[in-house]
Amino acid sequence: MQLKPLYTVRFHYPELWAVGIGEGDEAEYFAFAEGTCTGRLLGRFRGANHPHRRVDHTFGMDIQGLIETDDAATIIFDYMGYGRAYPKGRRQVVGAAKHYSDHERYQWLNDSICAIAGEVRSPNKPAEELKQGDIELVFDVSELVWEAPQD
Repeated sequence: MQLKPLYTVRFHYPELWAVGIGEGDEAEYFAFAEGTCTGRLLGRFRGANHPHRRVDHTFGMDIQGLIETDDAATIIFDYMGYGRAYPKGRRQVVGAAKHYSDHERYQWLNDSICAIAGEVRSPNKPAEELKQGDIELVFDVSELVWEAPQD
């Protein structure tokens, strides 16, 4: 198999809510996402993430939303994966993505699987000065291209 670059998405969470669970650092979150896509998919990115933060501060990513492409197509996506708790300031994100579209140019996405490698980029500021809008998430999304297994 190969990974073929599809797009890069840069986004932030303009609104975010959290509810702690129990006595530790476990929590449920809900956030709206806004950004842009560049690469083979160009356009506006909007979604919602409902991650679960584990006690080790790893987030279980669960993002659904859509990409409105510059050529007037709508692509619905579903991301799942992990926002790792390390390294501080540029936490790692790994995941998988599915995409769906009825636009002729993008219907090939309907049975593709993609890999996500990204970062949560926080500016170098004290935590008390950090605002949610200061944090940028950058994901490279690549199509997993099928190749026959070796004999």
